[in-house]
Amino acid sequence: MDHTRDLIGYGGAYPHPHWPGDAQLAVNFVINFEEGSEPSWGDGDGYSENGLTEISGRKPLAGVRDLAAEGMFAYGARAGFWRLKEIFDSRGIPFTLFACAQALERNQAAAEAVKESDADICCHGWRWIQPSVLTREEERQHIRQAVDSLARTMGERPAGWYCRYGPSVHTRELLVEEGGFFYDSDAYDDDLPYWVNVGGTSHLVVPYTLVNNDMKYINGTFATSHDYFSFHKDAVDVLCREGERSPKMMSVGLHMRVIGHPSRSGGLERLLDYIASNKRVWIAKRIDIARHWAKTHPDTGSS
Repeated sequence: MDHTRDLIGYGGAYPHPHWPGDAQLAVNFVINFEEGSEPSWGDGDGYSENGLTEISGRKPLAGVRDLAAEGMFAYGARAGFWRLKEIFDSRGIPFTLFACAQALERNQAAAEAVKESDADICCHGWRWIQPSVLTREEERQHIRQAVDSLARTMGERPAGWYCRYGPSVHTRELLVEEGGFFYDSDAYDDDLPYWVNVGGTSHLVVPYTLVNNDMKYINGTFATSHDYFSFHKDAVDVLCREGERSPKMMSVGLHMRVIGHPSRSGGLERLLDYIASNKRVWIAKRIDIARHWAKTHPDTGSS
């Protein structure tokens, strides 16, 4: 597999996406459903994960069960998810669920609620772990296990894939080998989708972001919901201005145990209302962006 870095991309000559309605910007909101699949004492991992919680950054103690960390994860599943769902559903705004298969399998009430929402599913792995810790064969098994699980839980297999943090050197090749994925989002390197060649197969990449992401509440960049709204509003305004000549896409990453808290979700509500009032923006599910790109710019990276 060729792991040469592509530092050129479109080289400034961006293809026009021709978004529906001649929109100047496509925005996709992503809710990460991870709670219940993270490394935990109960799953035999020997420690309690605390990533993207109020105690994130404190190294988990090996051999020690951290009930506080477990509770912060549980908040996302028990309360945060339902708050975010209501925020989106009450506005009729679609979202994409980056679903860890084990987490959704363990929360049937949430799974049924997702089916009733205007949402699409992108697989976020079998568990919320980094694929780089797995062998090639273990990662292959995780992909198959995740696909089978989501097919049972949601009634259909996922069309997209996104790992925790980033892919291993094997991930994309294994996705193409497994088949059935329309795209993956294991990239942070562009503002538009693009095609890559994987072993002779043309494969679509719809980049994601850690920039427009509520994780900035946890790392201290955002202190208040006003910080969150202002930061994201600037991104929308800049991209819409650029979109007069060269439209782009924008991903917004959300975590149920982070922005699902009421002190933070107010900023999201203001952002949704601001974007919904902007007639230049197409708010889309990730699969809609992927399908539109494949239809408008088919296999452009296959050579």
